[in-house]
Amino acid sequence: MDRDPATTSRALLLEDRDPVRIAAVPAAHPYVRAVTAASGIEVLPDPVVDPAHPERWWPPAVLEPEWIAEHADALDLVHVHFGMESLPPGRLDAALDALEAAGVPLVHTVHDLDNPQLHDQRSHRADLDRIVPRADALVTLTDEAARRIRDAWGREALVLPHPTLLATAAPAPRRTGDQVVVGTHLRDLRPSIDAEGAARGLLAAVSALRAAGTPAIARLHLNERTRDDARAARLVDDLADRPWCEVVVRPRPDDAALLAELDALDLALLPYGHGTHSGWVELCHDRGIPVLGPAGLPMARQHPGDYAGFEGWDGAGAAALAALAAAPPAGTPERARLVAHRARRRAAERELVAHAHLELYRRVVAGGRR
Repeated sequence: MDRDPATTSRALLLEDRDPVRIAAVPAAHPYVRAVTAASGIEVLPDPVVDPAHPERWWPPAVLEPEWIAEHADALDLVHVHFGMESLPPGRLDAALDALEAAGVPLVHTVHDLDNPQLHDQRSHRADLDRIVPRADALVTLTDEAARRIRDAWGREALVLPHPTLLATAAPAPRRTGDQVVVGTHLRDLRPSIDAEGAARGLLAAVSALRAAGTPAIARLHLNERTRDDARAARLVDDLADRPWCEVVVRPRPDDAALLAELDALDLALLPYGHGTHSGWVELCHDRGIPVLGPAGLPMARQHPGDYAGFEGWDGAGAAALAALAAAPPAGTPERARLVAHRARRRAAERELVAHAHLELYRRVVAGGRR
């Protein structure tokens, strides 16, 4: 059978080493920018979906059949990361059909087996049932997620670690006082966050540490604007008179302020009731902060040496005792040296991950399904 001219043109990439032109969904996400930073990858900008808000990329226009047909000759591959939950019913199927009709290969990174933006997972799992079998290649972030993908769909996913999103290591703040700080960030109370459970886990961790003779305090951070302000108010009221507990309600912090909050923690408790992978775990690893979190989530495998898993929120106490024993305290020279060491290692890892994406793209464009 004669090969389609567009497919032949894409296959020649292996011969002339031209850049692979990809449409990433979304292109501007920090993770996507990191994994496509190799010099052989050219990423198309996110199409503007609302001129009044040019920074908004969702629902992704790249997954509109008309956009695919119009731009098929200008790209070699589509890589879907996030945003399927924002598509109207039927759009994902239509986009997959349009990609197949245009001969444009598809890569999908399975970041979320459970979508953190949704309470009800049925629509998300239906989307995975659509895209996972039809993708030319799959990527995921942990061996545990790859196992679950294999069990559910019989497909193999390439496991590539989440790269660091930090450019450099910042100096650690000077420690003030001897108290151990166990903190959690509830942010805007997105659906994956079990705020009440996390608060219980936070108090259990501090109680266990204090019972063992460690002067620990709990610190709970919450954005002043949330997706459920009534729930946030109830939580703040419930914790207001708890001993050894600080509740910090503030505007959503910028990157520098967030790092300062994290750097003040000795332990970080993940507040997730469900989820798969976590950028928060990566950020804590980069800043040398051990993580307490639910044991059954794949994110426990992102940095297992820094992740103390527990079953049930009350189990956070035992996890805190184990995690603190091997952790350099916040604000100390030991923490600063650990952060600097990890920054160097993670910068090299980020280059390897980007190169691995480039090689995967070239294989897929050449017709190699994985």
